[in-house]
Amino acid sequence: MKKLFVLFAAAVSMAVAAQTHRVTLFQETIVNGTALKPGDYKVIVDDNKVVLEKGKNRAEAQVAVETADSKFSSTSVRYQNGDGQYRIKEIRIGGTNTKLVFNN
Repeated sequence: MKKLFVLFAAAVSMAVAAQTHRVTLFQETIVNGTALKPGDYKVIVDDNKVVLEKGKNRAEAQVAVETADSKFSSTSVRYQNGDGQYRIKEIRIGGTNTKLVFNN
């Protein structure tokens, strides 16, 4: 019974620690050297690390999690395009005041 409780407590703490959101990329995007094709991605935020996943496609990056003064009405992606390739500069999570700033 103790083992079951410990496993349950560990699962709950991991679920609370990581936040999951969704984002749509409309063009090929580079995240930490990994090219992601356009489509809908799951965004998993855990402390200062973000993971974008779509099937087997996966990219990880370090981010600064910032809090804005007001909530964002929808999720939006801001890009940096200096060399002809789109890189995510920040993701603003709709319905929250959370902004993920990528360390490019």
